[in-house]
Amino acid sequence: MFLLGTATTLAGAYLAACGKEASAEISATEIPVGSGIILDGVIFAQPTEGEFKAYSQTCPHQNNAITKIDGGNAICTSHFSTFDLATGEVLSGPAGRGMTEYQVETDGSTVRNIVN
Repeated sequence: MFLLGTATTLAGAYLAACGKEASAEISATEIPVGSGIILDGVIFAQPTEGEFKAYSQTCPHQNNAITKIDGGNAICTSHFSTFDLATGEVLSGPAGRGMTEYQVETDGSTVRNIVN
């Protein structure tokens, strides 16, 4: 299971690095209220119960991966830009703009990002 998860994560990172936007799907119950989770190149967040957001895992500063979720914030540990998961806006660090937001589709039990 670990190897499968690692391969999926690496595939998502590879596609993101090649300029292709990542697409992912997750159970709504796996996204913590007031926080978020990183899956396959996508950051899923649930700022308030039943409100879902999705963002690219790619940091807008230098295209490194955002790798840490701390409560309601996403952090790029390469240069320590911090982003608000509710809005995607940059809170601190060298990033000059917020995270790239995706449209979200949900059927109540599953949440997926829409790649245009």
